Amino acid sequence: MTRPAKPDAAMRAILITGAAGGLGRAIALHLAAPGATLLLHHRGEEGRARAVLDAARERGAEGMLLRADLAVLEERERMMDQARDRAPALAALINNAGSYLDLPLQEISPRQWQAALDVNCSAVFHLTQRAIPLLRAGAPARVINIGDSGAGRVAARLQATPYHVAKLGVSVLTRSFAKLLAGDGITVNQISPGFLENSIGDPGSPIPAGRRGTFGDVIEALDFLLSPQAGYVTGADIVVSGGWNL
Repeated sequence: MTRPAKPDAAMRAILITGAAGGLGRAIALHLAAPGATLLLHHRGEEGRARAVLDAARERGAEGMLLRADLAVLEERERMMDQARDRAPALAALINNAGSYLDLPLQEISPRQWQAALDVNCSAVFHLTQRAIPLLRAGAPARVINIGDSGAGRVAARLQATPYHVAKLGVSVLTRSFAKLLAGDGITVNQISPGFLENSIGDPGSPIPAGRRGTFGDVIEALDFLLSPQAGYVTGADIVVSGGWNL
């Protein structure tokens, strides 16, 4: 099977949330290319985000930083207004930002619960909804949500419970927006990593593939979903876990 070519990002605007570090940083630098416009969201890590933007510009891309606490509705609104002013048409929205509250269920406060749901799920709903006119203007366009490899398995979650609840919600949103936007030349898909190179703690059970996942493993799936070959793929969930969490 021939691997799809790296997507041509030239003259295409892409909004990436959580781009200051980790997987978001890796995605931003991978997509940086001459002619590309990268809208890089961060929560407040100005120095780290600036370094990503500078590195992207060295690779020929243009772009800007978008600062917002995605748990706050008004900040999400302001961020999308800024994105629209810079890029009235989007080729892709990559909902990567997330927070992992590693606490037992009985120790999570209502405030912590709500913030985790807002960052990991409500923001995906709101940013995608606000981006629809921009994606229609840039069609064919893509929405790619970063999920979790265990989200499709409904089970008790006594640790980091709001994270798992939120990621299950992202799966529902992915399918719902995919159905809504299928006639507009906009595909909506999900990539669900397993235990990655920067994941917190211990996997808890052996990873069948024998190693942690890398950012590169996730980017292989991202490249496919951004490529013309995936134009008829929507509502899909590509699990990149090496067999972990099955």
